[in-house]
Amino acid sequence: MKRKVLVAVIYVLFLVTLFEAGARFALSYLHESHQLWEHDYGWRQSWIKRHQSTGNDVYYKFDDYDSTKGWISKPNLRDMRVFDDKILNTNSKGLRGVQEHSYDNLGDLTRIVLLGDSFTFGDEVSDDEVYARYLQDMLPAAEVINLGVHGYGHDQMLILLEEEGIRYSPDIVIIGFLPMDMLRNMLAFRDFAKPIYHLDGGLVLDNVPVPTPDEVLKYDWLRPRVIDLFSVLHHFTRKKLGLYDREMEQKTAALLEQMVETSSEAGAIPVIVFLPAESDITADPEPRPGELFLFSACAEIDKAACFSVRPRFTEKLSSGVKMKLTGHWDAAGHQTVAESIRDYLLENQYVKQ
Repeated sequence: MKRKVLVAVIYVLFLVTLFEAGARFALSYLHESHQLWEHDYGWRQSWIKRHQSTGNDVYYKFDDYDSTKGWISKPNLRDMRVFDDKILNTNSKGLRGVQEHSYDNLGDLTRIVLLGDSFTFGDEVSDDEVYARYLQDMLPAAEVINLGVHGYGHDQMLILLEEEGIRYSPDIVIIGFLPMDMLRNMLAFRDFAKPIYHLDGGLVLDNVPVPTPDEVLKYDWLRPRVIDLFSVLHHFTRKKLGLYDREMEQKTAALLEQMVETSSEAGAIPVIVFLPAESDITADPEPRPGELFLFSACAEIDKAACFSVRPRFTEKLSSGVKMKLTGHWDAAGHQTVAESIRDYLLENQYVKQ
């Protein structure tokens, strides 16, 4: 009897080891073939490898861990060389540039808060080349506060708005919308671990406090890869059936609606702006899929003002203006965005020249 039990235990351990080894091999293959960019596992493994090679806690050297949003820019940086010799400064709150902004809104300037990802933050350009800076120069009667952070989804933007943005008592909140951010709303790990909302009769926040880098590293080797593999297969099945994309659209619409509601309750005018990147920057005037989604979602949100800056890009490309069409915008792209936002705000009399 003891021998039978021992044989059974050995057999079970053999099967568990076999399944775990098979799962690790399958996941490694999927990761190396770039098929896991829509799943937490792929991003988590990329972060672990990057952390081991660079020592960075998040993505860039100027990132700080943040327990509610995953990461934020380090405060009080001065003339840091980034993005192939571009210049980065941050103020005491970690916002791009050296200018400080009091939480008190004295009312003498129209206060504009910008929310967004790396395009709003200004990856690949210097402080004086981001569209927030151009917009500030174009609107001397306004105060532009750039809350953009690289890699953020709309979920992190919402939390940042609730924690920090409304403290500035803004008159206008501009939400920079890129279709690529919709996927981030479905992830609990991207550039690093992050919060995630689930739809359960409303938005329900999960994965907070966000685990620290040490906690991610400490427990990763204990994670059964069989469970990760089943999670990946479940994701592929939902993707094939169209369930994943449907949830992504529903969640994004709910997050945008909550940002609009939070801004309105704070007394600000909420404006959602479609920002084109990569294949969305084209001389073709026909609306892009991301634009169609945004305008459809906006039609269902009370108090939401929405517009696209893509027509300004189309106009400039058609007239022969040269600008960077891959990766992040160059200075010409940022200036194009600022011009389009300025014109929209002036036409609707949200600000004065």
